[in-house]
Amino acid sequence: MTSTDRIRPLVEPGLADLGLLVDDLTITPAGRRRVVRVAVDRAIRTDGDTTEPSKPLTLDEVADATRVVGAALDESDAMGAQPYVLEVTSPGVDRPLREPRHYRRNVGRLVAVTPLEGVAVTGRVVRAGAESVTLVVEGAETTIPYAEVSRAVVQVEFTRPAGADDDDEDLDEDLAGAEHDDDVDDPEEN
Repeated sequence: MTSTDRIRPLVEPGLADLGLLVDDLTITPAGRRRVVRVAVDRAIRTDGDTTEPSKPLTLDEVADATRVVGAALDESDAMGAQPYVLEVTSPGVDRPLREPRHYRRNVGRLVAVTPLEGVAVTGRVVRAGAESVTLVVEGAETTIPYAEVSRAVVQVEFTRPAGADDDDEDLDEDLAGAEHDDDVDDPEEN
């Protein structure tokens, strides 16, 4: 049994209590230490088709997940005596979409899909179900079964389509309340 196989069942119950799940778990050597990276994601509805975008994780949710994972590791001997560094994060936008829940998480986003056979397409996810994803490609809906997808990734967009929700609204509110250090030296003033 690998270390990741021992750690996953230790952290999953606490994360589930937060409405989260383990998306990925890796342990890599880093000198005399190991780096434990746990990517967490929101547990979203898995029955039927999803047509509404899901909210991204907040910094508070990632901080709560870090406390839960850290406590679970501290209470067990899964990591042994060797020191480790814990990194808890949300999956990045560059993560390949491999499971139906990944597509559900990205409803409303632009996705590039490379099928097992045929030509790659880029379209906006409008529906994600248990067996297939529906994209709008050049104005027409195209449904692609997950079993026929070789690779799929979210495309980074610098402008949003008309009518898109403002996902950064909560972040803007958080930043507005944060204190700023105005005493930082401006290199151009010296």
